[in-house]
Amino acid sequence: MTLRIHTLWFVLFIFSLSLSSVAQNQLPENFDQWLENSRKAWKIPGMAVGIVKDGRVVYAKGFGERTLGSGEPVDANTVFSIASVSKNMTSAALGILVDSGKLDWDDKIIQHIPWFQLKDPWVTREITVRDALIHRVGLGRILGNRLQFMTQKSRDEVLYQMRYMDFEKPFRSAYVYNNVMYSLAGQIIEYVDGRTWDDFLKQELFEPLEMKRTTTSIIAMEKQNNIAYPHQEIDGVVVPISRRNWDNAGPAGGVNSTVNDLNKWMLMQLGTSDMLKPLVSETQMNEIHKPQIAHIPQDAMAPQSSYGLGWNILDYKNKRIWTHSGATDGFNTFMYLVPELDLGVVMVGNVFNRLGIAVAYQIIDNYLGESGRDWNKIYLKNYQNQYQQAKEAREKIHNARIKNTKPRLKNKDYTGTFQSDGYGKAEVFLQGNKLQIRFWDDTNLEAELEHWHYDTYRAVWKNRALREEFLQFHFDRNGKVKTLEFEFVLRPILLQVGAYPSNYTHTERFEKM
Repeated sequence: MTLRIHTLWFVLFIFSLSLSSVAQNQLPENFDQWLENSRKAWKIPGMAVGIVKDGRVVYAKGFGERTLGSGEPVDANTVFSIASVSKNMTSAALGILVDSGKLDWDDKIIQHIPWFQLKDPWVTREITVRDALIHRVGLGRILGNRLQFMTQKSRDEVLYQMRYMDFEKPFRSAYVYNNVMYSLAGQIIEYVDGRTWDDFLKQELFEPLEMKRTTTSIIAMEKQNNIAYPHQEIDGVVVPISRRNWDNAGPAGGVNSTVNDLNKWMLMQLGTSDMLKPLVSETQMNEIHKPQIAHIPQDAMAPQSSYGLGWNILDYKNKRIWTHSGATDGFNTFMYLVPELDLGVVMVGNVFNRLGIAVAYQIIDNYLGESGRDWNKIYLKNYQNQYQQAKEAREKIHNARIKNTKPRLKNKDYTGTFQSDGYGKAEVFLQGNKLQIRFWDDTNLEAELEHWHYDTYRAVWKNRALREEFLQFHFDRNGKVKTLEFEFVLRPILLQVGAYPSNYTHTERFEKM
């Protein structure tokens, strides 16, 4: 009897190795070398890739360096900021509260945060948790990917400012991506459960999944070893940049993790992890993964594209895909899940890039039994074309600059404190003979004001990762400075070229105090 049991275990062990071998063999030929060559083509200092298939981890490997020139290698345990991929973690956490009966997806926000207000009183009364999660409130990127909104304020203080913000679209009329609404969703957890979003994710998600190197805080991450550092391409050269702390926007994009941990997350999302009891019920996972609001396609015959609760939902070659990307200062993450194939792919990198999309489709095609298309070449060529177009558009802005003009006043006459209801305080001051601007009493948000033409200036951020943006002074009838208008770039066309050109900006008027 004992011999028979040992024989059975041996057979099962060999069978499991065989399955793992089959999964490994299904990876593209020379996959490691293809990844390394692609990394170099995109000038990515360091990256890591994870793949899960049929309930198993089949790939977890790092490439390049944590910091350019350091010689410190990236591996599967190197921590990267995953930015907006955090959103589906926030949704999963809320799903746990729905399962427990403490919350419903269609609860009104003011049921749980009574003081919360938007500019429209009717919308304030009607907005639900679901509205916030599927980007149908009508607010845009007020908390942008480049300029953190009120960096040293608490999450509640940032949410308080929403009462002053204009709507880009009418409520529930369209999909309008907004990070602050995910901060709102994260705060719902604290108001309903009593634990902060950070503690709830740690205790209810990361610890049960044994995601031991995953944190929700830049401060906590920096206490770890083996962490990647952010980079940007500035003036044609990829360089390290300083890491900004935006923990106050954590539920929208504050998680930091490794591909080893993210492989566990993908297995949980696919329902193929080895946990005896799922952390989120099948009912709520179905709610999270189903289309909730459509992305309107240009082509009437295009496959469906929609958004769920923290996931973009696509159709590709008759297969459903759940995906989300994330971009924050100097980091990019791409996660793709194909539930019908029990397949998940994630790539993290420490400079802005689109290689992660190519990696995902290369793997998906491979498991569909298709080959012959090099997705990296396709995405790299498209990027190079866009890069050239963005450079030409930037040059047109420079060429439109009117030469040999002077500002109306002396530098000292532009100084002072300026105030906006929504965007708080901005100070214009002299440092030596040069005009400077500082937002929100934050020395990390200071820029030198470079005269552009007439009374328009270009704000050249001291943190060069923020690049440059424009502002203009306006005057009262006595010729004194009355207001300044600052054009915040919410999404550059291509940050590698610069903050401008951009077709998505917000101009805020600050009144002189």
